[in-house]
Amino acid sequence: MNFRQVEAFRAVILSGSTSRAAELMGVTQPNVSRLVGELEEAVGFALFDRVKGRLIPTPEGQAFYRDVDQSFRGLDKLRSSAARIRDFGSGHIRVASLAAAGTTIVPRAVRKFRESFPSAVVTLSIMTSASVRNHIVDGEYDLGLAADEVDLSGLEHQVFGSFPALCAFPKGHPFAAKDIIRPADFDGLDYVALSPEDRARLKFDRLCEDAGAKPNLIIETPYAITACALILEGVGVGIVNPLAIDGFAERGLVFRPFEPAVYFKSYLLFRPDVQKARLVRAFVSALLDVRNTRPSTVRPNDT
Repeated sequence: MNFRQVEAFRAVILSGSTSRAAELMGVTQPNVSRLVGELEEAVGFALFDRVKGRLIPTPEGQAFYRDVDQSFRGLDKLRSSAARIRDFGSGHIRVASLAAAGTTIVPRAVRKFRESFPSAVVTLSIMTSASVRNHIVDGEYDLGLAADEVDLSGLEHQVFGSFPALCAFPKGHPFAAKDIIRPADFDGLDYVALSPEDRARLKFDRLCEDAGAKPNLIIETPYAITACALILEGVGVGIVNPLAIDGFAERGLVFRPFEPAVYFKSYLLFRPDVQKARLVRAFVSALLDVRNTRPSTVRPNDT
């Protein structure tokens, strides 16, 4: 079996005849017939039934074509990739991000990145931190932004920032009279929590336990932006990642500092098997620039 034989088989399927297949391939009709016959001999079964001068795909031929078609789709993708690299260098960067940053700081970084690379294509996917880590390890993304609960072993990484948690509550809540919210203030209140594996959530729970406070857990969610939406609806109060609060103050959500400080720490993750491409380095630079120009309430510690 060789590529030219498979190409002739596919051309006959697509065109419906050896004559039209010959036109597609730029060869003679006898050549197409010969290539298809050689392929049938190679695979060991008939690909077509010859009915009144027409070639009708056999059930085996139809099954074989499904895999052939999938292979050619892969070739088309390779051609597109080669064209992008030829025209723009390695002009495609794939970024995976946790939701807190993926809906706020990362889009701003995309805008800044495109100022220098207007022709580059960015694939941005929002997912849990565990999924970010797994996709980076598998080489499916070039750059990841994940929270600190992920396993960093075997990954190249760097700290993106440690962002102090804010207490979030709706307008009219008694917390509005306080300048700082403390663990004891949560005692008996309906509580919107992050996922149990979130390290900021774990630290908050320990602080409440130490203070003798027992919040009334109402709902858990892995996404700080979802927690903000729930709190805005009056479901409860909670602590949130400041990266996720954009636009919520304008919609009526109120924020206060929380003490003792609880930090949302995040990391940049890189594929372990390749050197950082120029686009990856540029996107990291854009992320760091955007991070450093955010309002002072959400400026990170770098440790």
